[in-house]
Amino acid sequence: MSKKRILSGMRPTGKLHLGNYVGALENWIKLQDDYESFHLIADYHVLTTDLNTEEIYKNSIDMLIDWLSAGLDPIKAPMFRQSKIKEHTELFLIFSMLITKARLERNPTLKEQVRDLNIENLVYGHLGYPVLQAVDILLYKGEIVPVGEDQLPHIEITREIARRFNAQYCPDDPIFPEPDGMITEFARLPGLDSKRMSKSLGNTIYLSDEPEVVQQKLRKAVTDPLKIRKNDPGRPEICLVFTYHKKFNPEEVPQIDRDCRSGALGCVECKLKCSKKINWMLKPILEKRKYYENNLSEVEDILHHGEKRARVVAEDTMNQVHQKMKLG
Repeated sequence: MSKKRILSGMRPTGKLHLGNYVGALENWIKLQDDYESFHLIADYHVLTTDLNTEEIYKNSIDMLIDWLSAGLDPIKAPMFRQSKIKEHTELFLIFSMLITKARLERNPTLKEQVRDLNIENLVYGHLGYPVLQAVDILLYKGEIVPVGEDQLPHIEITREIARRFNAQYCPDDPIFPEPDGMITEFARLPGLDSKRMSKSLGNTIYLSDEPEVVQQKLRKAVTDPLKIRKNDPGRPEICLVFTYHKKFNPEEVPQIDRDCRSGALGCVECKLKCSKKINWMLKPILEKRKYYENNLSEVEDILHHGEKRARVVAEDTMNQVHQKMKLG
């Protein structure tokens, strides 16, 4: 029985933080043995919010190094740049004919982005972001897409486009699957200030942070504002550091909960415990990252090999599209 196919991707914005790891990368690594996985460096998607392309290649390599260091296996899961597979742009044009402007404007994720980024003049490419995302998935006939809940509306648009193409051009022999979203178990890890973890907010812990940096950053993390002194009873349910413990130190969570509430555990000690657990998790990633940083030619070879493998699949899909559309 053949494995189901997964397509996952990230926009290349440079080195990854714990939020990227917990929200996506960790899950990709777990899934790569049970699914046929393709991992996309979504460099075209960067242009929806920033036309400056000077750092895209460097950021792509930095992100790829983090993927490899965290445990993605390039043999099991080819990794490739969207911009190096020309079929993405061709299928994007075709799919753009299958969806209305009004449907794209109803996308709740787009509305949230416009509000959060204070966008006054929405460009066509940003409006059509979910269409390009549908291409990313369907070009490789992805059947499963690991996502956070905020991305489910995009998956639904992908399903609609697949249905529309199949009904229009190949109702008796559909070529595109209608993919299902797979919700990431620990979808969002808050930043050190309890807001969304984001590089632009400066509230991140990076996978590439050295132990002393992690410890220093965690010292500044927000906690229960009513727990001022060590002996004050705390409320772990509203404490950011306790959230980190639940992810990175689950075995000690019951004891930390009790000691925080009773006042036996102070915030300084609690943060130190947490930083030690995070650093323990990051240690093998840091070691691998240093290896890849010193062997960039190997990283580039992995990227180019992944692009060759992805191109074979993309070309085959477009040949089927041309055949079904009778484009010669």
